[in-house]
Amino acid sequence: MSVHRFHGRIAGIGSTSGVRVVVGSWDRTPLGSFGDAMVERADGHRLLLAPTADVAAFIESTYAFDEVRLEPFEVTRVAGQWQVRSPSLTLDLTVGGRMPLGRLLRAVPFRVAASPAWATVVDPAARVALRGVRTRGTALEGRREFYGATDLHRVVGMAGSLEGSPLGALAPVDPPCRFGFSSTPRTPSVTTVVTTVRTSRRGARPA
Repeated sequence: MSVHRFHGRIAGIGSTSGVRVVVGSWDRTPLGSFGDAMVERADGHRLLLAPTADVAAFIESTYAFDEVRLEPFEVTRVAGQWQVRSPSLTLDLTVGGRMPLGRLLRAVPFRVAASPAWATVVDPAARVALRGVRTRGTALEGRREFYGATDLHRVVGMAGSLEGSPLGALAPVDPPCRFGFSSTPRTPSVTTVVTTVRTSRRGARPA
């Protein structure tokens, strides 16, 4: 097996238009730093927006989509604000205070919280406490994936559009997104996370 670790933040939001969006802002990965978005429209169509072919190939081999678009994609994070820009998606997020679960996550030593072993231990509790959320599971191509969350903040404001159509107001991520074995929390939020993906050698492109 080959192991790939992605350090960054994931913003998960719903909207009154029925569109749910998961934005990744990745600071340190085998593919360099990048941003991406997984979008599920109200009709269930699942769309990946990725900045490069390598990023798209790795994500598409891990999660399920109906459509993949390669396009310039930028995520800017400054003082509690996220600005997401691509030809397909415009999104401005306001990040609020740390959630109670975030305070609990911060109390766990980073090396423990980021480890696959810890993700395995807390997975049963995550399933009960956060509908649709899992911290470990099997992705496409038999890949094993572990989410090591280390912090959690509420998203308190959102404005944006998809393909030129307004998303509407901020809403819960409901129903849960269907890209893989886990969704983001129902409450719009930003999770600081270390994602570990174990692949077979044949599928180990980023290494």
